[in-house]
Amino acid sequence: MTELDLTNIQVANTVDARGSACPGPLLEAKKGIGKVKVGEVLEVLSGDPGTRNDLPGWANKVGHEFLGVLSAAGYDRLFVRRKK
Repeated sequence: MTELDLTNIQVANTVDARGSACPGPLLEAKKGIGKVKVGEVLEVLSGDPGTRNDLPGWANKVGHEFLGVLSAAGYDRLFVRRKK
């Protein structure tokens, strides 16, 4: 998805893991994905730069779709679509 698409994406749940260091944001994402329905999007807010690598790898490994990242003021907004 393009950055513009991500700006306007409808999210079903947002997990705020900005105060967590690795592996906190990934653990929060694992909990958060269970709160959205198949086909819906989870947004993860993270200030840990490692999340940019960890989240896409996890999503791919477990069968979800990593949609991309938007940079915000001091943190990232990462988007994952639940596929199963």
